[in-house]
Amino acid sequence: MSALEAAVAVVEDFLAHVGAGRLEQAGAHLAPGAVMVFPGGVVHRDLESVLADGRRRYRSVDKHRDAYDGAGDGGHVLSTGRLFGVNLHGVAFDHVRYADHFHLSGGLITRQRVWNDLAVTGVLLARSADDLDPRWRPGPEGGPR
Repeated sequence: MSALEAAVAVVEDFLAHVGAGRLEQAGAHLAPGAVMVFPGGVVHRDLESVLADGRRRYRSVDKHRDAYDGAGDGGHVLSTGRLFGVNLHGVAFDHVRYADHFHLSGGLITRQRVWNDLAVTGVLLARSADDLDPRWRPGPEGGPR
């Protein structure tokens, strides 16, 4: 396994555990002092604060992880794909673009930088499925065009 493949495996396992709410298992992939930077420059230093912050915006969220890329030495991994979930009003959404850039050292994540289109899609404000642009609705007809 190459250094990049090993780093991608760490990131994939981390994201899968975070998405399933398994904080202890996800946290095992974070280096001491790891920093997670979310849209708007919001900085988190632990997964509990990431989840607490998310609870103010949605009931649930996870990622369709579509692609990985990174540095051959395994020091950087880029994960891109689409977010899906349920907002605070109980409206399901899907197909919202994201990109996460990870820095790794010694096989552990030292920094995560998160970008996504949640704010610009309006999915978090929708009070019914009718309020959602069809691109952000669950199902095969949704998704950016």
